[in-house]
Amino acid sequence: MRHTTNIWWGNAPMSGINDFVVKFATVNGSGSASANTMFAKTLFRMGIPVSPKNIFPSNIQGLATWYEVRVSEKGYLARRAGIDLMVAMNPQTYAEDLAAVVPGGWLMYDSTMPRKWARDDITVLAMPIAQMCAKKWSDPRQRQLFKNMVYVGALTVLLEMDMDVVKTVVGDQLKGKEKLVNANMEALELGRAYAKEHFQCPLPIKVRHADGAKGKILVTGNEAGGLAAVYAGATVCAWYPITPSTSLAEGFEKHAKRLRKTKDGKNLYAIVQAEDELAAIGVAIGGGWNGARSFTATSGPGISLMSEFLGLAYFAEIPVVLFNIQRGGPSTGMPTRTGQPDITICAYASHGDTKHVLLFPSDPTECFSMGADAFDLAERLQTPVMVLSDLDIGMNDWVCDPFQWDDTRVLDRGKVLDAAALEGFKDKRGQPWGRYLDADGDAIPYRTLPGTHATMGAFFTRGTSHDEYARYTEDGTIHARMVDRILRKFGTAAKLVPRPEIVTRDTACRTGVIYFGATRPAVLEGLDELAARGIMLNSMRLKAFPFGDEVKAFCAAHERIFVIEQNRDAQMRSLLMVEAGVPQEKLIATLSYDGTPMTAAFVRETILKHMQPAKAQAAE
Repeated sequence: MRHTTNIWWGNAPMSGINDFVVKFATVNGSGSASANTMFAKTLFRMGIPVSPKNIFPSNIQGLATWYEVRVSEKGYLARRAGIDLMVAMNPQTYAEDLAAVVPGGWLMYDSTMPRKWARDDITVLAMPIAQMCAKKWSDPRQRQLFKNMVYVGALTVLLEMDMDVVKTVVGDQLKGKEKLVNANMEALELGRAYAKEHFQCPLPIKVRHADGAKGKILVTGNEAGGLAAVYAGATVCAWYPITPSTSLAEGFEKHAKRLRKTKDGKNLYAIVQAEDELAAIGVAIGGGWNGARSFTATSGPGISLMSEFLGLAYFAEIPVVLFNIQRGGPSTGMPTRTGQPDITICAYASHGDTKHVLLFPSDPTECFSMGADAFDLAERLQTPVMVLSDLDIGMNDWVCDPFQWDDTRVLDRGKVLDAAALEGFKDKRGQPWGRYLDADGDAIPYRTLPGTHATMGAFFTRGTSHDEYARYTEDGTIHARMVDRILRKFGTAAKLVPRPEIVTRDTACRTGVIYFGATRPAVLEGLDELAARGIMLNSMRLKAFPFGDEVKAFCAAHERIFVIEQNRDAQMRSLLMVEAGVPQEKLIATLSYDGTPMTAAFVRETILKHMQPAKAQAAE
């Protein structure tokens, strides 16, 4: 093995200061997640933008798990191909972990059982971690847990991490557990002492204080979504546990316990862990029918089970919010991997003619803002609104802008009649009130809530066909009139949902890129890399469905468009063809669906293969 003092890319040495990737290869259930998170948080608190990605199996313990941390002072947050420093703690994955290290990189491993490595272009940092822990602690569980803190301790020296910040992070994460704090610090010092004595420190890749993360927060999308529901006034959460959405409902409960109580301790919210997804969406719809702001959280398999009830809410025009934290499919698929495979099923969830409002947040900040807006939209439109996040956004920590909330904001409850308005409806509108009557021409009727009036405002809520006054009918003409009116309401929604984000790099360019959700970091970095090669592409980030006029205009202005998404069947591309009328020959499917977060290299190379096929083939 050789020791390098610089990483060489071509003819130019690169220091790697605040610009590298560290990957931890461990075993699920070994307690490594806590130590790895402390590592990432320390760098973040040093002001360095980081992007941690936890890649874990769906079993409880025993299988391989990885935790990647990309460090980028420039603020690039996409997962990057190639690992500069691999901490290989799982013998079962040594071969693939070794292969992932870039030439000139480093591999740290537990050399309690020494190994020979089949590469001479990397530096091996051998450290007998298990042996060190066996000498220090007699308890087997402590030996297992503190192995993680020992390698983190070594990294603090190798990368020149600020120990004052490290101590603060450890103290915060183990707040109130002083014995654990002291024991973890002992493990850190054990690793630090070994690194100082046996390794050339620091490595060329190292960290220093920076400003890139100042003013930012480090948070998961599910935490943001749960908090959004509290701020939006939600009082009913009904859910059934399913990875990766569970922590969103738990986040709502945690914050509601703190913020939704009277002075005498009475809860001002209800949270129901239902017996299955069907019951969960049923309870949530019932809450919306009664006038509560109500929601559920699930993932792809849950959407499948909830579809019939979603059709009821659509046709009976009952507001409800659904957070779909997407994961890999089909069927059970890859429950702990990310993706965007639920676009089509959510857009048209349920049988018959249904069409739903979808929001596409790209980070936790937007999970908060769009999550809150979803409740306004649901009540304004009297329909289900779905927030489509995914496992990457939902469960991984993201460096993002702090959440903003206007304390003067008035919640949009939509067209809800009180007793006085109900009594004066005929005089004001010239016709009696009807639950499904379009009195204003915007396709949105007025609704009443249970108990509004002693003698007025009652109606049957039914999933069968009905007329403007909620009366049962099998008259085909009336039925067609009702479903056509609801479809016009979808047109109203197109004017209310968030506008797309359009970036014009070259007004003369006729090639565009369309993307949405968690692909944003990879696409932005990939477009920057293409621009550095002189390829300037315009881009549009979709934030919602239905599509507004801006989406159609962008597509009309470009001759070919790369549609970048994380599913096999190019579902967003299909939606653009069907709902925006974009010719299919314009739209180039650009698809990544291996369950891992997208990389800028994928975006760059896929586009280059289409735009410069001869050069791309020569490079291969």
